[in-house]
Amino acid sequence: MKILTALLLLTTASLAEETAQSAFKRGVEMFFDAKPKESVEAFDALLKLEPKAKPELWQRGLSLYYAGDFKGGREQFETHQTYNTNDVENAAWHFLCVAKAESVEAARKVLIPIEGDTRVPMKQVHQLFANKATPEDVLKAAETGEGNDLRNHRCYAHLYLGLYFESIGDNAKAKEHMVKAATDYKMDHYMGKVAQVHVKLRGW
Repeated sequence: MKILTALLLLTTASLAEETAQSAFKRGVEMFFDAKPKESVEAFDALLKLEPKAKPELWQRGLSLYYAGDFKGGREQFETHQTYNTNDVENAAWHFLCVAKAESVEAARKVLIPIEGDTRVPMKQVHQLFANKATPEDVLKAAETGEGNDLRNHRCYAHLYLGLYFESIGDNAKAKEHMVKAATDYKMDHYMGKVAQVHVKLRGW
């Protein structure tokens, strides 16, 4: 009994000593372990310690999406937009949350306009979500560079095509593209791991 009490005291102390940095690390680790709800809990713990960090915390938006809190995800991405105004990925994830919570048509009406994101193939990804480009346009745009750069462009293209097709209810094409992003063009950066987490959570 005394040992148990000591362990409880140690656990309580360690939780009390958690820093914003350790909470962030835990949130990321939980997400990469395909545990989005636990990831959200960690990011929320971070915000209790550092409320002003919220606009920067796009990672929390991804975790909210996969945890099924699309309203919360939308709000997080809208908040992030005030911090980072030229990121197509933020607009895309905002679209995805609105599409899940309401409809694709509603998501298109509030698609965040983006200027100046020069990353390949982000321009075409934004146009795709705006219904002004085709999946083929995204794939064609990704075929630039060589070596690791080309692989990265393809990873991003298939990641966002997979997300797009899932948002419009075409799960077969969503799976096809997401599996390519997670395996054929696997990358170890955050968004590359998003594809891997997506595949795991969907059982693909």
